[in-house]
Amino acid sequence: MFYDYLVIGLYFILILAIGVVFSRMASKSTSDYFRGGGRMLWWMVGSTAFMAQFSAVTFTGAAGKAFTDGFAIVAVYIGNTFAFFCGWAYFAQRFRQMRVDTPTQAIKGRFGSQNEQFFSWALIVFSFLNAGVWLNALGVFTSAVFDADISLTIIAIGVTVLFVSVLSGAWGVVASDFMQTLVVAVVSVACSVVALVKVGGPVKMVENFPGGFLVGPNMNYPLILIGTFIFFLPKQIITMMNLHDSFRFLNAKDSFNARKASLLAMVLMGVGTIIWFIPPWAAASLYPDAAAGYSQLGNKAADAVYLVFARNAMPIGTIGLLMAALFAASMSSMDSALNKNAGIFVRSIYQPFLAKRNKQTNDKKLLRISQLVSFISGLGVILAALYFASLKELSLFELMMSVSTMVQLPMMVPLVIGIIVKKTPVWAPWVTIVVGFFVSWFVMNVFTAEVCASIFGIESLTDREIIDMNIILTIAGHVFITSGFFWATSLFYKEAKDKNKQETERFFQDLETPYIADEQQGDFDRQQRRKLGNMVMVMSTGILLMALIPNPFWGRILFAVCALIISGIGFLLKHSAKDKITST
Repeated sequence: MFYDYLVIGLYFILILAIGVVFSRMASKSTSDYFRGGGRMLWWMVGSTAFMAQFSAVTFTGAAGKAFTDGFAIVAVYIGNTFAFFCGWAYFAQRFRQMRVDTPTQAIKGRFGSQNEQFFSWALIVFSFLNAGVWLNALGVFTSAVFDADISLTIIAIGVTVLFVSVLSGAWGVVASDFMQTLVVAVVSVACSVVALVKVGGPVKMVENFPGGFLVGPNMNYPLILIGTFIFFLPKQIITMMNLHDSFRFLNAKDSFNARKASLLAMVLMGVGTIIWFIPPWAAASLYPDAAAGYSQLGNKAADAVYLVFARNAMPIGTIGLLMAALFAASMSSMDSALNKNAGIFVRSIYQPFLAKRNKQTNDKKLLRISQLVSFISGLGVILAALYFASLKELSLFELMMSVSTMVQLPMMVPLVIGIIVKKTPVWAPWVTIVVGFFVSWFVMNVFTAEVCASIFGIESLTDREIIDMNIILTIAGHVFITSGFFWATSLFYKEAKDKNKQETERFFQDLETPYIADEQQGDFDRQQRRKLGNMVMVMSTGILLMALIPNPFWGRILFAVCALIISGIGFLLKHSAKDKITST
């Protein structure tokens, strides 16, 4: 394990270095801190959009689901890919065209200041839950790898993320996301290639999967799987393409770059959907007893299958690189949440609070307050993760789905349909959320999977069928009832009583007006290419040094090839920065 510890240690140093390198770019104004001043290139924005949707759950909870149930897990990630496609086709450029620093400023423009306040507090609390799930997923995996205490792991990772987020704001967050995307891509591809070789090819992997690859075990009604796939499409659109999650595209330097960013995220997610799950699919036939060695994790035991595969099939040092990828995935999601919370608090809570008292403060002081809020938010996320770590009766996949379908979905319904339906009364958003929470409660306690099955004459369902049916019923409830309710509130809209009418009209006007970068953008473009090019070259050197680890020849070649690919990307970035300097 010495080499694995060494790889992880060097990775942490690299991440901290990114925070220092980009700290100056985030120190000029709060807009720089919250969203990089809206001057980021498409490949940086696309990477952070991708990484924000990709957490350690992919390598743990989702991998465990792939290991036990086969192809069904792909439905979730195809939903993500489809949502990014919708972003490219409609949402991404419009989000950039809102011309705001934070999501809640957009909510104010669309729904008024009362809803801005409501959503500001609600979204901050929700971010604690969401980021807590991601951080908990990392703790589960790390404890299995190093036999370490989950609580200590959660605290250590949380403090590291705090450093990057507090010091360098959105610039550091997005830059580290780009670096982390490379780590995730390299580890995923390397593990998948080795997995296919070990299992004898994709045909053997499918043929030998226990219980059938497409349907998997404990599934007597394939129609449930089809329903899951269908309902995940609207769910992922609602939870990814709404005013709250628009923050990913507010960073882009113009409308065109925002659209390209969504396209990049769609391609990364689409390709990754298959690559990520090849190792757990192969492990199902190579190491069918993989979960037995981690009984201390309770129902989360299967979530350690990626570790089992890496230990048994990959060269020495891969576990360290895999852990780096996991850290990358969780840290990316968490630092985005911290940065977003700081922006929401300062722009939509603190500044309005001062305005009501006829007080003002300068941007430098607001920047310091933003850093303080990031720090406090980080503590909140760590506490939430520690709580989730105590819930061993839930697998990570079930925990993620519970938070996503029962809490996130009803909160986001007004924030996506409100972009399409223009005329709604001021009370429509928060009343819709109340209705949505009632729908979640109703499905969980009254109209359960068992009740629904009895209507169709089905006497019993397996545990897996019950979980999938509950997901379908909850999503269906929000798609038809919660969304339908918000849409129906337009019947109660009265133009004469709409105090936010002018702001709403300005919001929709901005939404349809393309945003073009100014003349100062060229210098920011060069800085992004040069700084990240240098950091990528440093990372490739580190991976090349991993070829010196005593491994079989093929293992050394594997690390050398990974280093070569990453160094090529770094070279192209640095070269493109020089080209721009020459041309100007």
